[in-house]
Amino acid sequence: MSETGFLVGNGAGFSGDRVDAPLPVLKTLIASGQPAAMFFETLGERTVALAHMEKRRDPQAGYEPMLERLLDPILALASQNNIPLLGNWGAANPPAAARAVAKLAMEKGLPDLRIALVEGDDVTGLVAGGQLPVHEADAGLDMGAWNLIAANAYIGAEPLIEALAQDADVVVAGRTSDPALAIAPLAHHFGWRMDDWESLALGAAAGHLLECGSQVSGGVFWDPGFKDIPDPANIGFPIAEVTRAGLLTITKAADTGGLVDLRTIKEQLLYELHDPSHYITPDVVLDISQCTLEVTGKDRVAIHGLRGHARPDTLKVTASFEGSWLGEGEVSVAGPNALARARATADVLLQRMKIRGLDVRARVDLIGVASVHDNDAGTLWRGYEGPEPADIRIRLAVEAKTRDDADQASREVLAMLCCGTAGTGGARWRVTPRILTRSHLVLRERVPTRVTVKTAREILA
Repeated sequence: MSETGFLVGNGAGFSGDRVDAPLPVLKTLIASGQPAAMFFETLGERTVALAHMEKRRDPQAGYEPMLERLLDPILALASQNNIPLLGNWGAANPPAAARAVAKLAMEKGLPDLRIALVEGDDVTGLVAGGQLPVHEADAGLDMGAWNLIAANAYIGAEPLIEALAQDADVVVAGRTSDPALAIAPLAHHFGWRMDDWESLALGAAAGHLLECGSQVSGGVFWDPGFKDIPDPANIGFPIAEVTRAGLLTITKAADTGGLVDLRTIKEQLLYELHDPSHYITPDVVLDISQCTLEVTGKDRVAIHGLRGHARPDTLKVTASFEGSWLGEGEVSVAGPNALARARATADVLLQRMKIRGLDVRARVDLIGVASVHDNDAGTLWRGYEGPEPADIRIRLAVEAKTRDDADQASREVLAMLCCGTAGTGGARWRVTPRILTRSHLVLRERVPTRVTVKTAREILA
């Protein structure tokens, strides 16, 4: 690896990601002898809303539930090797996440571990007061009938850079943009100006490629017999190397499964990109339309020709609302004539919704016959003429305005055990709240962030 390189490793791509993934990444960073940092991306739009609902239930909850498990194997090792850890683990409750890290640090004998708390992304008050314009794509969504849960702005790299400048060992944030988690350590190390669009584009591309964890090293890409990957049970998480000269290379943790090649890089580069020449992040607008890829070694791909343009004046805000209720019920049929029995069961379940007068929107899927690509009318399973399945899982799904209607409807699968066709069993049901989201825009100056750096001992004092 280049002597002028800085390495950024990824330890998580979503909430609940593999807790054994970070250690091989950290060991690879250490073995390289290069300056390095590691980030964890654990938030999706719905994840933040669920975290806010958890915080309502328990004021000490609302942060990444796997935080302690993710950091336990690596916290001391990262500290000993001066590799800062950054993450949006804070979700709805960054202060609680910082306390959790401090408690773990004390248990590891690290009372002087410096923990940065980044706050300010919660802009619920601005949305509740109707002060923010709705993003054009969501302008037709009417949320007037639903209760606002929370609204969080996607903050950029600047407060994270400020935290690193104060020698933070661990940076705990709430809703950040995914690329900002990679831009921050790179900008801090190289001293990039926040209007150096070409350099920031490198960081944004690095963050975009790494943000989904193993997705760029074979996860999701893997399609047995068509796109095989080695040792998928031990798939390695990715690492980006950025040089002062402006070269970005993607690789992965040493001695792990998966692979990094032209195909995995192409798939992840295009992930969630509506306009390849205009990928908007809080820090820079990334243009990959003219980039080229080059294999430079085993599991090493370099990206050339990235371009950056001036950042937008506004930040995206995701507002989450309490929606209706989702009721789900499942039951199985198996053996000869299973398809006919499944169709009959599905029809009975839909009729029961009408007989009981339940105010629900219902659909039934026959899992194993047609489900993923079917519609509410069940067109595919009604017209299915393929081989007779050995067993079929029948899934009833309902949307209801009230929890009771959703519960009563989904419980109808239980009746099929005694009142349904022969050979029916394995019923289960559940009811969950539905969360609706709408995007807003906010001028960045209306989202002041705060950075507080304290030792673990000080946080728990």
